[in-house]
Amino acid sequence: MNKPIPYLFSNKKNFQTQSFSKKLLLAISLTCSVFFLITAFRQDDRGIKPASTATPLFSNYIYQGDDDIYKKYPLKVDEFYSPILQGCYPDPSITEKGDDYYLVVSSFAFFPGVPIFHSKDLVNWKQLGHVLDRTSQLKVERSGMSAGIYAPSILYNKLNDTFYMITTQIAGGMGNMVVKTKDPAKGWSEPYKLKFDGIDPSLFFDDNGKAYVVHNDAPEKELYTGHRAIKIWEYDLEKDQIIPGTDKIIVNGGVDLSKHPIWIEAPHIYKKNNKYYLMCAEGGTGGAHSEVVFISDNAKGPYVPAPKNPILSQRHLPAKRVDKVDWAGHADLVEGPGGQYYGVFLGIRPNEKDRVNTGRETYMLPVDWSGEFPIFEGGLEPLKAKLKMPAGVKNNTGKQGFFPNGNFTFKDNFTAEKLDYRWIGLRGPREGFATATAKGLLVKPYAVDVKAVEPISALFQRQQHNNFSATVTMNYKPGSEKDLAGIVCLQKESYNYVFGVTKKDDAYYLLLQRTEDNVSTIVAKVKIDINRPIDLKVSAKGDDYTFSYALGDKKFTNLGGTVSGDILSTNVAKGFTGALIGLYATSASEVKL
Repeated sequence: MNKPIPYLFSNKKNFQTQSFSKKLLLAISLTCSVFFLITAFRQDDRGIKPASTATPLFSNYIYQGDDDIYKKYPLKVDEFYSPILQGCYPDPSITEKGDDYYLVVSSFAFFPGVPIFHSKDLVNWKQLGHVLDRTSQLKVERSGMSAGIYAPSILYNKLNDTFYMITTQIAGGMGNMVVKTKDPAKGWSEPYKLKFDGIDPSLFFDDNGKAYVVHNDAPEKELYTGHRAIKIWEYDLEKDQIIPGTDKIIVNGGVDLSKHPIWIEAPHIYKKNNKYYLMCAEGGTGGAHSEVVFISDNAKGPYVPAPKNPILSQRHLPAKRVDKVDWAGHADLVEGPGGQYYGVFLGIRPNEKDRVNTGRETYMLPVDWSGEFPIFEGGLEPLKAKLKMPAGVKNNTGKQGFFPNGNFTFKDNFTAEKLDYRWIGLRGPREGFATATAKGLLVKPYAVDVKAVEPISALFQRQQHNNFSATVTMNYKPGSEKDLAGIVCLQKESYNYVFGVTKKDDAYYLLLQRTEDNVSTIVAKVKIDINRPIDLKVSAKGDDYTFSYALGDKKFTNLGGTVSGDILSTNVAKGFTGALIGLYATSASEVKL
């Protein structure tokens, strides 16, 4: 980004209600500071120091979800669950080509970036991979957890038979950028850097061949904290660049400027019946989140708000409602089978202490567009766990390679030729440290601790349930007090649990370490026999987490009692990501026994 936004983190107490824009400057300044400190000590071209010879082997990984909501509401044959993507899959965008649907979500500092999913029916989704899967596209090596990739938008242009993904990358000097492809299953181009500020860009292709970019930006004059604007540019499809001098603010503040609306963002333009519709998020990505819509006779406005806004929100509902879903907003629309419109959007399922460990997830609702304006069906009522399937569709989620939802089990012995797409790295490619073998997964330890703001040697999956267990077998013998390997439950570098094996003097220990706001405390430790594999297990029931181990007899023993999952919550640790479960190794452990 060329021009940082000057009003970030003015109200930490209400952090979860703020937009991405409000975090930009801090993300950039922290990233730059850490970059200059670390690059002074780089030992190779990626800043990763030589690894230890002590390399853990992980096998028999089992993740199992056990949320009460899915027991309470079992599916009938004509139903499917929403969220359609559980865990940290926020800011969804969707497009279609014929009867093929494609969906992307934000990925922040995860590597690879921008997961992309494909469906034929909007119910059954397969992950194709990631849009940004190369270091030339994704430069998040020194990125804070909630920097990196914000709000990707995907759109198919039928006039040139090309898919476009446009996003803001708060890392590596990238800023706003676009990539494109003829086939989303066969990889994407190198990025085209775009010459404008702000965040949350999206494209619109008119049927007359003209193209436009809309995005969140600063207003001409800031009137209050959170005052933002929506700007539009004409876009040159030959040069893949905005056309200088064509910019125009089309929304100032939001639906009603006199009420001081905050964080108007995530804009999308649609055309129906020769009218142009602008749909945006408003209210920040927390409890006041909503979706609003405007109409115009021209792509560049002026845009007039619909008489009834918002068209999607949960902010007005009782805080203590049953089966609570909250923070609904940041939506995109698509015309589905039979001409029925659907909207995808983000939402959360807080636990019993109103904490958000599963992060912001991707939800879906049918949209009624029989009148002048699109209306999310049930979008202003308490969101339900189940939806009716489109006519003629069979629910195959969790089967035949389709992504699972509800309560499911994910098993991985790491013997497949390629890692499952659900496994991600943090700030760097998985291939740099993770190797699948006939006996399991080798994780080559980097000489950086989990608290480093640089690539770490940990293979993560998203926590996808409030109630879950994850177990893994580890074969490992640390060579020194700097060696450590095990499970890490991570919200960000400064908020996490490490449950791992290390060495002190001539003895070996299993320990549980809690890190809160970058301050680490040993919760518990026990001396163990390292001459045989150890089974590690983390379980959660809402906010209550337990860590346990088994040696040989498979009888698990708790270590550290019951601990709070507070530090794994989005609205405690602050930021935009959900909790991750990682298989972790380091040769530069900072643990002090």
